Formats: sequence, C-alpha cells, structure tokens
Amino acid sequence: MEKNQIKIISENRKARHNYFIEDEYEAGMSLVGTEVKSLRLGRANLKDSYARIENGEVFIYQMHISAYPFAYYGNHDPLRPRKLLLHRHEIKKLYAKVNVKGFSLIPLRIYFKNGKVKVSLALVRGKRKYDKREAIKRRDEQRDLEREKKQYG
Repeated sequence: MEKNQIKIISENRKARHNYFIEDEYEAGMSLVGTEVKSLRLGRANLKDSYARIENGEVFIYQMHISAYPFAYYGNHDPLRPRKLLLHRHEIKKLYAKVNVKGFSLIPLRIYFKNGKVKVSLALVRGKRKYDKREAIKRRDEQRDLEREKKQYG
C-alpha cells in the first residue's frame, strides 16, 4: 500500500477566490461513526464554513456532512460544530494571528490521509472587490496567452 495515500472528499474552491491564503495547517477532526461513513460516500460541503478558537480549542462551524442514509437511529446533526485536532503550539500561533485585524480561519479541503479524516485549514485575509477583478483579469490574460501558443506553436 502506498504511504501518505490521500483521497480528497470535498474542496472549498471559492476560498481561493475570496481570500489571500497566508498559511496552511493540517488538522485531524473529532467525528462520530455516521459522519465518517457519510464522508466515505463523499457527502460533505465546505461552503460558508469557518473555524474559530474557543478556550484553547479549535472548532469548525457550518461544515455540512450529510446524514448517513443507511443509519436507522443515532444519526448525527449535519451542521454540528466539530472539534479540530491540532498541537497546542499551533493553536497558540493561530490564536495570535487570528486576533490581528483581518485574519480568519477557513477550511480549504477535507480528505482521507492513511484512513484518517484530515482538514486543510488556512489562515486567510479577505480580498477586496478590486483584488478579485485583478485576479480574474490575470487569469483571462493567461488563458488567452495559452490559446495563442497552442494555435501558433
């Protein structure tokens, strides 16, 4: 079996459009059984999700993990806050940076790594409208350049 085998479950594509990503952390997640089974079916949504530090612990909010369809009882609440598992020194570093104006914690992707559920958590700063326009303009110019290369090269 391959070491560090990664299977992406869900990705927050809008995050790269809406934020400048300063730093990325990998965190484990505290889950119940039906959540893991639902994640194995690929039923997760990171849209509008965010993380917050409370009492020295990191929690992720608004992350939707659909109810497991084959569970008769004991199913989980799809939007419940979930605890993220990080080292204490990482939490302290994040806490110091999040208290600086303009920084937030946003999950970028959720994936399986060696059978364990992991979250890629990013320390981000919000983009202004003109920043987004500039990024779109740059991407369009790059696409046109590639098209020209393909056509004449």
